[in-house]
Amino acid sequence: MYSSTFIFASKQFDDEFHRLDRIIADAAKAMPGYLGEETWENSASGLTSNVYYWDTLESLQALIQHPVHQQAKAAHSNWLNGYRVIISEVLRTYGDNLLQDDLLQHRPESGQ
Repeated sequence: MYSSTFIFASKQFDDEFHRLDRIIADAAKAMPGYLGEETWENSASGLTSNVYYWDTLESLQALIQHPVHQQAKAAHSNWLNGYRVIISEVLRTYGDNLLQDDLLQHRPESGQ
Protein backbone atom coordinates (compact mmCIF):
# COMPACT_ATOMS: atom_id res chain seq x y z
CA MET A 1 0.00 0.00 0.00
CA TYR A 2 1.09 3.58 -0.69
CA SER A 3 0.09 6.94 0.69
CA SER A 4 0.36 10.34 -0.89
CA THR A 5 0.27 13.22 1.56
CA PHE A 6 -0.56 16.64 0.20
CA ILE A 7 0.32 19.40 2.69
CA PHE A 8 -0.63 22.97 1.82
CA ALA A 9 -1.29 26.48 3.02
CA SER A 10 -4.42 27.86 1.40
CA LYS A 11 -5.36 31.21 0.00
CA GLN A 12 -8.94 32.01 -0.96
CA PHE A 13 -10.73 29.20 -2.83
CA ASP A 14 -13.01 30.21 -5.68
CA ASP A 15 -15.63 28.42 -7.79
CA GLU A 16 -12.98 27.14 -10.22
CA PHE A 17 -11.02 25.56 -7.36
CA HIS A 18 -14.12 23.81 -6.02
CA ARG A 19 -15.09 22.61 -9.50
CA LEU A 20 -11.64 21.12 -10.19
CA ASP A 21 -11.40 19.68 -6.68
CA ARG A 22 -14.73 17.86 -7.11
CA ILE A 23 -13.69 16.41 -10.48
CA ILE A 24 -10.34 15.22 -9.10
CA ALA A 25 -11.95 13.69 -5.99
CA ASP A 26 -14.53 11.84 -8.09
CA ALA A 27 -11.85 10.62 -10.50
CA ALA A 28 -9.66 9.36 -7.63
CA LYS A 29 -12.55 7.48 -6.00
CA ALA A 30 -13.42 5.82 -9.32
CA MET A 31 -9.87 4.62 -10.00
CA PRO A 32 -8.93 1.02 -9.35
CA GLY A 33 -6.51 0.96 -6.42
CA TYR A 34 -7.95 3.96 -4.55
CA LEU A 35 -8.41 2.96 -0.89
CA GLY A 36 -9.55 6.17 0.79
CA GLU A 37 -8.37 9.41 2.31
CA GLU A 38 -8.12 11.43 5.50
CA THR A 39 -7.79 15.17 6.03
CA TRP A 40 -6.08 16.94 8.93
CA GLU A 41 -5.87 20.63 9.72
CA ASN A 42 -3.34 22.29 11.99
CA SER A 43 -4.89 25.52 13.27
CA ALA A 44 -1.58 26.66 14.79
CA SER A 45 0.35 26.50 11.50
CA GLY A 46 -2.60 27.05 9.15
CA LEU A 47 -1.65 23.96 7.15
CA THR A 48 -3.96 21.29 5.81
CA SER A 49 -2.85 17.73 5.13
CA ASN A 50 -4.74 15.38 2.84
CA VAL A 51 -3.57 11.76 3.01
CA TYR A 52 -4.67 9.50 0.16
CA TYR A 53 -4.22 5.71 0.28
CA TRP A 54 -3.52 3.61 -2.80
CA ASP A 55 -3.19 -0.11 -3.40
CA THR A 56 -0.36 0.33 -5.92
CA LEU A 57 2.04 3.00 -7.05
CA GLU A 58 0.57 2.68 -10.54
CA SER A 59 -2.89 3.64 -9.28
CA LEU A 60 -1.43 6.71 -7.59
CA GLN A 61 0.41 7.61 -10.82
CA ALA A 62 -2.88 7.37 -12.72
CA LEU A 63 -4.32 10.20 -10.63
CA ILE A 64 -1.15 12.27 -10.93
CA GLN A 65 -1.40 12.00 -14.74
CA HIS A 66 -5.15 12.78 -14.86
CA PRO A 67 -5.67 15.85 -17.10
CA VAL A 68 -7.76 17.76 -14.54
CA HIS A 69 -5.19 17.08 -11.82
CA GLN A 70 -2.54 18.48 -14.16
CA GLN A 71 -4.73 21.53 -14.85
CA ALA A 72 -5.21 22.20 -11.12
CA LYS A 73 -1.52 21.70 -10.43
CA ALA A 74 -0.61 24.26 -13.11
CA ALA A 75 -2.92 26.82 -11.44
CA HIS A 76 -2.05 25.98 -7.81
CA SER A 77 -0.66 29.45 -7.07
CA ASN A 78 -4.18 30.85 -7.51
CA TRP A 79 -5.36 28.96 -4.41
CA LEU A 80 -2.32 27.80 -2.46
CA ASN A 81 0.32 29.65 -0.54
CA GLY A 82 2.79 26.76 -0.84
CA TYR A 83 2.54 22.98 -0.86
CA ARG A 84 4.52 19.79 -0.38
CA VAL A 85 3.73 16.21 -1.46
CA ILE A 86 5.11 13.14 0.29
CA ILE A 87 4.77 9.72 -1.36
CA SER A 88 5.30 6.81 1.04
CA GLU A 89 5.12 3.04 1.02
CA VAL A 90 3.12 1.81 4.00
CA LEU A 91 4.95 -1.08 5.65
CA ARG A 92 2.38 -1.92 8.30
CA THR A 93 -0.69 -0.64 10.11
CA TYR A 94 -1.74 -1.54 13.63
CA GLY A 95 -3.61 -0.21 16.66
CA ASP A 96 -5.81 -1.15 19.58
CA ASN A 97 -8.94 -1.66 17.40
CA LEU A 98 -10.81 1.20 19.10
CA LEU A 99 -10.69 3.28 15.92
CA GLN A 100 -12.45 1.93 12.88
CA ASP A 101 -10.08 1.81 9.95
CA ASP A 102 -12.42 0.74 7.18
CA LEU A 103 -10.09 1.59 4.33
CA LEU A 104 -7.23 -0.50 5.67
CA GLN A 105 -8.96 -3.44 7.40
CA HIS A 106 -9.35 -5.54 4.25
CA ARG A 107 -5.59 -5.68 3.74
CA PRO A 108 -3.96 -8.88 5.04
CA GLU A 109 -0.96 -7.09 6.57
CA SER A 110 -3.14 -4.73 8.63
CA GLY A 111 -3.07 -5.36 12.34
CA GLN A 112 0.45 -6.74 12.34
